[in-house]
Amino acid sequence: MFPVQNKQSTFHSIYALIRQALKGEHIDYTQGSIRKAVILLAIPMMLEMIMESVFALVDIFFVSHLGKHATSTVGLTESVITIVYSLAIGISMAATAMVARRVGEKNYTGANQAGMQAIILALGITVIISIFGVFYAGDILRLMGAEDETIKTGTTYTRIVMGGSAVIMLLFLINGIFRGAGDAMIAMKSLWVANICNIILCPLLIRGLGPIPAFGLTGAAMATTIGRGIGVTYQLYHLFKGNGIIRFHAALMKPVKEILKSLVTIAWPATIQFLIGSGSWIVLASLVVKTGGSNASAGYQIAIRIIMFFLLPAWGLSNAAATLVGQNLGAGNPLRAEQSVMKTAKYNAIFMGVVCTIFLVFAEYITSFFTTDPAVAAYAVSAMRFISAGYIFYGIGMVMSNALNGAGDTRTPTVINLFGFWFFQIPLACILSKSLGLGPVGVFVAIPVAETAISLASWYFFKKGKWKLIKV
Repeated sequence: MFPVQNKQSTFHSIYALIRQALKGEHIDYTQGSIRKAVILLAIPMMLEMIMESVFALVDIFFVSHLGKHATSTVGLTESVITIVYSLAIGISMAATAMVARRVGEKNYTGANQAGMQAIILALGITVIISIFGVFYAGDILRLMGAEDETIKTGTTYTRIVMGGSAVIMLLFLINGIFRGAGDAMIAMKSLWVANICNIILCPLLIRGLGPIPAFGLTGAAMATTIGRGIGVTYQLYHLFKGNGIIRFHAALMKPVKEILKSLVTIAWPATIQFLIGSGSWIVLASLVVKTGGSNASAGYQIAIRIIMFFLLPAWGLSNAAATLVGQNLGAGNPLRAEQSVMKTAKYNAIFMGVVCTIFLVFAEYITSFFTTDPAVAAYAVSAMRFISAGYIFYGIGMVMSNALNGAGDTRTPTVINLFGFWFFQIPLACILSKSLGLGPVGVFVAIPVAETAISLASWYFFKKGKWKLIKV
């Protein structure tokens, strides 16, 4: 009888915790159970990132049925648009760190000011990227090594996606502001709204229905951009009309030089940090298409989207560490900040271990949903299995990296990424794929090897503890 009662009690406790996390109630994450704090933040953050990964899966699912050139276009464009993602994540990391620190200090006015200044900074940068993308879409695909047919098919797609960079930037950034304040539920809901719109619009605009014409590949770009735009509208409504900690008003829209300077100080290493990583992915994608052709490129892009579907929830879990570090440092409790990170790393390692097992066993079955071309499927399966081999280390490493960023120490992960990606991963991929003649498989092997090394380095510098002394 007692074991049954204990099981029932545990079930009710877990259910109550999940329910509390999904209700989105504001709590003080600088006090109470660390395990509870991690779970309350992690659940909506993981669901948020699942929605971001669904974006990529929905697009590739519908686009993959348009042929390998369409699939290659999406993959190559996404490889370039990761530059925008990097800028968005970099600036949002600075916003998260600053907002979390102010919330930990109970300085809510300062938190609101930091959030608004981050938006002003991001919009100024995005305008330049959008103009460049609209005018040079075809050249971007050509530079990536795309075949002539791919360039002909996909230039309009690339033009729309690059031209809509502002909605990508704001969707990431504003969610970073909400996460820093501990309001992870609003961040999750905004991506759910955007994703539901994308799921509805994708088949309608790609295939057409009734009076709606079929736009093909261009329709995928239209659906994604519109869906993200609706998500941003939802975010802005809650920023200006919501009842959370972060509440904007017109007076905050004036640029504040001191806050902008502080944001830039944190943001530029964080932006370079992710540009380094995304730049590496661009080089790897180019290596795959040059050594394996369209079949390898299409298979690799399908695999990457499947991988990201599982990887982004882990990234969401690691975001909890960034919020907890920032708020606890703001509250003057560095020991609790460190304990929160270690607890988060443990949970993430378990999650990534499960994902690794799924990929090793069910790779063929999963890829069968996205392609029926045997050559493309073979590359996708190979990529999934090789890349997932380093997942457990990577799960720990991303928590360590996000913890350092959340403390405002964005420079240390930047240096680690520079050496790990550009001085190790890319040379290794070139040697394996070209010099040793392994082709795309050489690229697949280089990824987990480099990611494991980067994760070990991140662990080492986190344990040194210098991040506890960073002032934001």
